[in-house]
Amino acid sequence: MVEWITSEGLTGYEEALAFMETRADAIAKGEASECIWLIEHPPLYTAGTSAQISDLKDPDRFPVFEARRGGQYTYHGPGQRVAYIMLDLTKRGKDVRKFVAQLEEWVIAALAEFNITGAIRDGRVGVWVERPDKPLTITGQMAEDKIAAIGIRLRKWVSFHGISINVEPDLTHFDGIVPCGITEFGVTSLVDLGLPVEMGDLDVALKRSFEGVFGV
Repeated sequence: MVEWITSEGLTGYEEALAFMETRADAIAKGEASECIWLIEHPPLYTAGTSAQISDLKDPDRFPVFEARRGGQYTYHGPGQRVAYIMLDLTKRGKDVRKFVAQLEEWVIAALAEFNITGAIRDGRVGVWVERPDKPLTITGQMAEDKIAAIGIRLRKWVSFHGISINVEPDLTHFDGIVPCGITEFGVTSLVDLGLPVEMGDLDVALKRSFEGVFGV
């Protein structure tokens, strides 16, 4: 069975890294159960293994951490649900592509509980929502905003890091980076989309949709 942990308040990034690495090692050794950890961070930026320094537009605004996960620059902060995912892929097929697709499916299923249609786009990591209420992009496409980010690392076939979904963060905090290296599209949140959703509401949706995607 997967253990679900929800932490109140704000959890420091270094504390989160230490917990994940310790728990992932214990899972790999068969000494601990799989785990989903739901937290919020204080305002900070993280740099994935593909991060370009030119995408860090305001390096003095918030602390910047090397995340050692896939992806580029990401913002974390209050009002954003971060779900750190420590699952044993030796029991789940050892298929990294399938695992990432399942993470995307999970986020989309949780958003669907609020009647939000999330989508995956080639060349753009994360989950996106169309914004017909906004002007077309400079290339004439319908505007889209990112509502969730995904970044995973594996060690001995155990995952850590995970997903982040914007509930009600301060969206101006994303201005200090080029989120995931993408300049043409913006960032949104559940509340920005006009939904009076609280963190606990999203947690219920995540737990309810998890089993349908991953099993127990």
